[in-house]
Amino acid sequence: MQGKAHKYGDNIDTDVIIPARYCTAYHKEELGPHCLEDLDKNFVKKVHTGDFIVAGRNFGCGSSRENAPLAIMGAGVAAVIAVSFARIFYRNSINVGLPILQCPEAAETIEDGDILSIDLSKGEIVDLTKGKTYHPAPFPESIQEIISLGGLEEYVKQRIGKRN
Repeated sequence: MQGKAHKYGDNIDTDVIIPARYCTAYHKEELGPHCLEDLDKNFVKKVHTGDFIVAGRNFGCGSSRENAPLAIMGAGVAAVIAVSFARIFYRNSINVGLPILQCPEAAETIEDGDILSIDLSKGEIVDLTKGKTYHPAPFPESIQEIISLGGLEEYVKQRIGKRN
């Protein structure tokens, strides 16, 4: 994956990721156009498919809505890198197939607009702008499979299909 970093701070909560007024929708295509609009009204205008969100501590805190990672995916974001994630947001992201990487050093030093390359299988983030490489812990193979299949639902369908 390769794209541009869009950097935000600490405690970006799910109400900011996708405002409650849009949570009647459950499809990423409907949620994406409203991603982060209360924090950065121009986010969806400047993000391109394959870009990344880079944030500080406690990304995804707040309510447990699954709409938040779906909105991020619907906006075209390929992955989120942060110092830390709220626990339920982390699991919801995996469940819908959104790669999220906890890497404090990367999150603190990557700047808005840097061009990044991410290899999930290696657990590697390369800031191509700065020529710096970071090594978050790679996902276990089963989680890599869930993400590559687009989420837990497709993963379960595949697993059930292999038994029949």
